[in-house]
Amino acid sequence: MQGRKPKIITDSAPRRVRINVLMAICITLIAAGGCTSFWRSGADENDKDARLKELMKVPKPPDLIRDASIVQGMNTIQVDGVAAINGLAGTGAPAIPSLFRDQLLEEMRRHEVQDPNHFLELEETALVRVRAYVPPGARRGDPVDLKITSPPRTEVTDLHGGWMLESRLRHQQVLQSSVRQSEVMIVGTGPVLTRADHDPATDAAYRLEGRVLGGGRIQISRKLGLILRPEFQHVKMASAITDAINRRFYFFDGTTRRGIAKAIEDDYIEIEVHPRYRDNIGRLMAVVRALGVAPESSATQTRLVNLGKRLSEPATSSDAALQLEGLGDSAIPTLLQGIESANPELRFYAAEALAYLDRPEAIDPLIDAVVQTSAFRHPALLALQGMEQQLAIDGLARLMNESSLETRYGAFCSIRRRPDGRQHLNGRVVGTTFRMYEVAPDGPAAVIVSLREKPEIVLMGRPQALKIESFLMGPSGLILKNEKERPGHIRISRFQAGQDDRRLIVPSSLAMVIEGIAEVGGGYGDVVAVLREAKQKGFLVDQLAIDPLPRSMRTYFRDDHHDEANNDESNADEAGTESDTTQPTE
Repeated sequence: MQGRKPKIITDSAPRRVRINVLMAICITLIAAGGCTSFWRSGADENDKDARLKELMKVPKPPDLIRDASIVQGMNTIQVDGVAAINGLAGTGAPAIPSLFRDQLLEEMRRHEVQDPNHFLELEETALVRVRAYVPPGARRGDPVDLKITSPPRTEVTDLHGGWMLESRLRHQQVLQSSVRQSEVMIVGTGPVLTRADHDPATDAAYRLEGRVLGGGRIQISRKLGLILRPEFQHVKMASAITDAINRRFYFFDGTTRRGIAKAIEDDYIEIEVHPRYRDNIGRLMAVVRALGVAPESSATQTRLVNLGKRLSEPATSSDAALQLEGLGDSAIPTLLQGIESANPELRFYAAEALAYLDRPEAIDPLIDAVVQTSAFRHPALLALQGMEQQLAIDGLARLMNESSLETRYGAFCSIRRRPDGRQHLNGRVVGTTFRMYEVAPDGPAAVIVSLREKPEIVLMGRPQALKIESFLMGPSGLILKNEKERPGHIRISRFQAGQDDRRLIVPSSLAMVIEGIAEVGGGYGDVVAVLREAKQKGFLVDQLAIDPLPRSMRTYFRDDHHDEANNDESNADEAGTESDTTQPTE
């Protein structure tokens, strides 16, 4: 027995030590792992509840939606591609080996073009780069202009008369020495109008760049939305803002009333473009952000009084008009008081807001703004363009008789863009590529050439006949000659290699000459080039204006109540003056 006791004591002591060590290690690991302590479990549970309550707390709603959000989707997206031009009269050239040629060949093979290498070696073809811009809120099928440029080291001499074959444009980004492309955003094709056709400069590079007017078609609709600022990111806040927007902006989808806003996440609200603002998406988003979050209540009247005071102050009138427009019908009396102001700036902002509420009282003040203040001309025409009243059409028609050429053409374009525009304009298709209009017969005479949206020639007033003394040489083998044996008539001839000669005798009136050029096979670029050449030689007596649309970003100077463009025709000079033709940047 005495021999066993030491053995028992010796074995049990290390076991107790090992147990104590293991317990210490477990406690250390539990603490290091972040687990709840046995002694602090109650305190940590309280902290967790406090944090959860803080996360669940609904933020205090702001006065206006813009205080809690920023806009997403209002940037312009640049898209690029390559294309082949065919139909050139021997002015093309084989495509020089390059990255652009490789891209085009890959695109052609993808669409099963037969022998693409041989096609790109022809003198009737040319390789070009294509660029376009996808505006905010663009919808699938919307038309856009395409810009054409020749790549460096090209042997092509002239793109006049060419037709751009179908091209697919994508948004491209260079990331870590590699190019990443989006899916196809625009598909485009159509006749090329070169810069040399409308620009009187003799720079040979102008023959290698141009545009396809309205030749692109949007393939992917762009979405607009509001991103909530971090301190307002909560599902209930997103729901409250969505409800505020839909109380003001909605439309009927068949027999169902549907709002334009939809909360997608607790920090993102998707916005659908309201039909009234389809032509001015920027204003829609500005008005949406100027909406109050809280529903209308007894405090609304107080807000109307405050906004009425702000509408009477030049420094705050623009923003006050936006907020009043957001209030809708309840703000109409306040805005009607605003259009009675003697200050043209205050009167314009009130009238513009009334126009988007489709009130006929806005029409006369907006027409006055178009005529008297060039800084307000573009937004005033946009506001009139979308109004449903017949009085708005009548007002735009009156503007086509004004002395300012950009006012007249701006009014014409506002009518033409309307869904019912064609029934108010005397337009007809000429040839296969453009339209011609004869409008405002009682106004000053002018000939207008479009460089955007649509290929069109607009004859305003009653332009005089072409007075060709002997002959006029046009592009593509065109010759216009005075017909001496038949006074008041012009012989139009066209000579092209490999084709039969074509001749036609027409009266010397400008409309008949334009139709005659198309009848012998001329296109839009041929007509524009002939008009420019006729103006330079003095054969065209009346004013020739190249794209004289009002600019959209003019500055209003309050000291003078007018700006630098009120008393001149800076956008409507003689032939060769290209106004506001630069494309927007992203």
